[in-house]
Order: sequence, then C-alpha cells, then structure tokens
Amino acid sequence: MEYTLQADHELQAERDYKAGFIAIVGRPNVGKSTLMNHLIGQKISITSKKAQTTRHRITGIRTDAHTQFIFVDTPGFQTQYRNALNQAMNRSVTATLQDVDVIVFVIEAMRFDAKDREVLKLLPRNRPVILVINKVDTLASKEILMPFMQEVAQLFTFHAIVPLSAIKAQKLEVLIEAIRPLLPVSPPLYSEDDLTDRSERFLASEIIREKLFRLMGEELPYVMAVEIEKFEESTTERGLPLRRIHAAILVDNDNQKAMVIGKKGEKLKKIASSAREDMEKLLDSKVYLEVWVKVKSGWADDTRLIRQYGYE
Repeated sequence: MEYTLQADHELQAERDYKAGFIAIVGRPNVGKSTLMNHLIGQKISITSKKAQTTRHRITGIRTDAHTQFIFVDTPGFQTQYRNALNQAMNRSVTATLQDVDVIVFVIEAMRFDAKDREVLKLLPRNRPVILVINKVDTLASKEILMPFMQEVAQLFTFHAIVPLSAIKAQKLEVLIEAIRPLLPVSPPLYSEDDLTDRSERFLASEIIREKLFRLMGEELPYVMAVEIEKFEESTTERGLPLRRIHAAILVDNDNQKAMVIGKKGEKLKKIASSAREDMEKLLDSKVYLEVWVKVKSGWADDTRLIRQYGYE
C-alpha cells in the first residue's frame, strides 16, 4: 500500500510538471543577459556595459523538481543603425516573441524612454508579459519606485510587475514564482543537467566577443564578429580534456585590425589570454587558443555572410 501511494504521488508529479520558453526582451543595455545568467546560475550569455553585446538568441535552462524554465535572451531591439546585421537581430527578437510561452520585458528603474516604447510596441497581446524593473539597487530611495511602476503599468496589461536587481541576484525567486504558473504542463524538454542548447563552439566565440567588448573600450569596432575556424576535442598527455580552438576576429578595415591587435600585439594577447581563462572555467577543460584578426569589409551588410555567421 505504501509503495502504491508513492507511485501515485510520483505519477501525479509527472502529470503536474511544467516546461516552457520565456523570452527576455528589452532595449539594449538594460541587463537582460545578466538577468538570465543569474537565473540559471551560470554565465551563458555574455555581458558588458556597452549596448548591443548580445547579438544572438541565447537559451539558458533552469530545472527544478517541478518546472523547467527555458529562458531565451534576445538581442536588444535596435533603432540606431539600419544595416543588414541589425535588421537580422530585430527579426530574431520579433520571431522569438511569437514562439515563447511567457515574455519578460526588462526596463531600468526610473527610466522609460523612446527605445523602451519601441520594444513595448512589439509585445503581443496573446502572451502573458511580466514587467521586470531592473537595477533597483541603484535607487537612493525605494519610495520613488511606486509612482514609476504605476506610470509604466498604465501603458500595457502586464501579468505581473517585479522590481529586482539582476547584478546582485535580488528578488529573482519572486520572478521565478511569477513565471511558473504561466508555463504549460509538459515533461522536461532538456536533460536536467543541461544549461544551454548552444554548442561549445558557439560559446567559445561569444567569450572572445565579450573580451573584445570589455577590453577595447571606445575603440571597439561596431562591425566586429568572431568566427571559430577550428574546434577540436582531445586530451592532454595526462589524459585530461583539451580543446584546441582557432578563432578569427573579423573587422571592416585595416585601421580596425590595427586597433584590435594593439601595439606589438599586446591588445590581442590580452583578449586571447582572458578569453582562454573563461573558456577553461566554462568548458571544464584545458584550452589551447589561437586568435588572429581578419579584414572582411562590408560583412555587416552582406546577408549571405550574416547567415553564415549564424545571425539568421
């Protein structure tokens, strides 16, 4: 009898299990990638203080005993540049909004401008939308937050409004519990150990791109990309896992190439060294990394190359 009750309980738990997709959207640089990384407990989506760090849809997976949350970190919706690259990223955002079960719309505390309104216009009315007000840790007084929340709440029918701090991982469980009942009943769609559906090859390219954002400063070329030309898995002499990665940084002209390489190659060495350290942590493997810079003029307006580099 005791076994039967236990079996019935486990069967009911399977029937009640939920799994679904959640899009994280917002204008550039509101903390979408930082939010997703903290929600899944691992750095999957690259971050920096510069706008337009995320260019691809990145999937991060959080699994617990009752629900599998599949977060999709989207590029910030672009209004400043109208090249083929940004058009492809904007199409990625709008397509994602139709494919998911829940939408998390991220804004910055005490700021709601024209770029936020552009994203708001994209939000479908047939999906539950949760408004996340990020960076509340920067407020000198929380008393000013309520009038701001009420003002934004009048612009759209949000299912819930969650103020939080992504960078300090504050109130993230409140967001999780707001999302959970909105997901469909479903068995897990990924293994409970999976953190992303992206390949190690892709993650390696993103790590290099993050180091470019972080270490190039104002010299960062806007039309810059990273292409992994070789990714091999092997072992060291001691039998430990080893990744051999050859990567090319693509820029638009020779002046940009010189800036990325730096005086006597010091800038490129720093980028590669920092990227290798992060790769070894993420991949739990020794990494041999070789990075060079290539000029490929006009690639950001070449739809064929944009597809080749995985933006569509």
